[in-house]
Amino acid sequence: MAFCVDNIAKAPWKYWAQTSPFSIALKTSTEVLNWQHLSKRIDQYTHYLNDLGVTRGDVLTLVGKNQVETLLFYLASKQLGALAALTMEQPLDKLQGKLATLYRPDQTRFIWFSQECASTFSEHDIQKLKATLLSPPVVSQQESDSLTEDSYHHDRLASVVFTSGSTGEPKAVVHTHRQHLASAEGLLQEFIFTQQDAWLLSLPLYHVSGLAIVYRWLYVGATLKVGSGKLVDDIQGVSHASLVATQLKRLLDDDAHLSLTHVLLGGSHVDHELALRATGQGIETWLGYGMTEAASTVTAKRIDSTSNAGHVLKHRKIKLVDQRIFIGGKTLAAGYFHQGHVTPFLDEKGWFDSKDLGEWQGDELKIIGRADNQFISGGENIHCEEIEAALNQIDGVVQSIVVPVEDAEFGHRPVAVIQTNGLRSKSEYDQHLQSKLEKFKWPVEYHVMPETLLEGGIKISRKAVKEWLLSSLQH
Repeated sequence: MAFCVDNIAKAPWKYWAQTSPFSIALKTSTEVLNWQHLSKRIDQYTHYLNDLGVTRGDVLTLVGKNQVETLLFYLASKQLGALAALTMEQPLDKLQGKLATLYRPDQTRFIWFSQECASTFSEHDIQKLKATLLSPPVVSQQESDSLTEDSYHHDRLASVVFTSGSTGEPKAVVHTHRQHLASAEGLLQEFIFTQQDAWLLSLPLYHVSGLAIVYRWLYVGATLKVGSGKLVDDIQGVSHASLVATQLKRLLDDDAHLSLTHVLLGGSHVDHELALRATGQGIETWLGYGMTEAASTVTAKRIDSTSNAGHVLKHRKIKLVDQRIFIGGKTLAAGYFHQGHVTPFLDEKGWFDSKDLGEWQGDELKIIGRADNQFISGGENIHCEEIEAALNQIDGVVQSIVVPVEDAEFGHRPVAVIQTNGLRSKSEYDQHLQSKLEKFKWPVEYHVMPETLLEGGIKISRKAVKEWLLSSLQH
């Protein structure tokens, strides 16, 4: 049994509350809710937002990782027909930039900060946001007397998830529920997940891969577990999880007692030996290729000895033009969002330029790399130009080139090569970057640009810098 968008008009949680009211819907570290109880909890959050003045078309900004309150605010906003933008904790100026993308100057800013995020801002910082701050409503066992109009619709704009262009500028990708549910349906036709299963919300909701877990859960009416953030504990009692290879390896190395049957791996290349170890414990391992604009996974496969990203899933299309990957299909976002306006990003024939490069191996796609200078570190997208721009603001730095260097745990880490008369200590550079960039973007090493690379003129070859650095590190 699954949620069929074409036959069911209501919100998925309302549907499951009616058809499977006593099935377990949500597990947290403090409580277990069936679908009937969860639907009532979402109603309470909905009434709270409605009392604050949130109406159809408003924007809620949810700053957090994968807290249960973030999830409940997200679902409640859907009942009001509001749009929810999900973002990570970050420096104030970066958050301000995203808010300027989301809200018109005359529009009320509704913002929810998880407890961890709120503690990083001073009262003065909060005042600068000029926002109405949300707090979880007091949970009542009684149903509310006031009724709010249910404004959920499959084709209403549902989520904004931020990504970055090659220059590091944030882009607000906006999807409808129908697009998210099409993504869920296509994957779950092959990656088995049923109403009797439980999926751990192991990825941040501000990543489309985390939000995709939510829609897979809503599609089949299964159980979603929201843990406390300690994987070895959170993984207990779940059948499904989205992990990076390092996390799965640690779990297997620690001989943790696992109830897992299926793991969807992402973030980097997965060693076939790791998949074989997991199979030995009854765990089916899959990997995939996807992106924010396509509502997460586009191609997928059960891991085998052939290293590629798998075949194209239902509701998706792929074509290659001179190795450049173009994506089509029903999971593609409505477009990029800016102050209430949506700008479509598809070409005239409905294709999206991923800026990734690939090639076919039979009916499976092999990813060659990025056409721009983005790379992935521990599942996070990193743009060389963004780090370089921050480094170039430091006194004494003439110019900088950031290069991804392979790392066994994170896939790749950034290393900076700097043209300067005096290289500072890593801690000094880190101190400067603290207010500019998220920590996972800080270079792990700094090197002085050799004179040989400066002989070609003002513009330094990024390729030459990378070759020099890799050669230096090998000696």
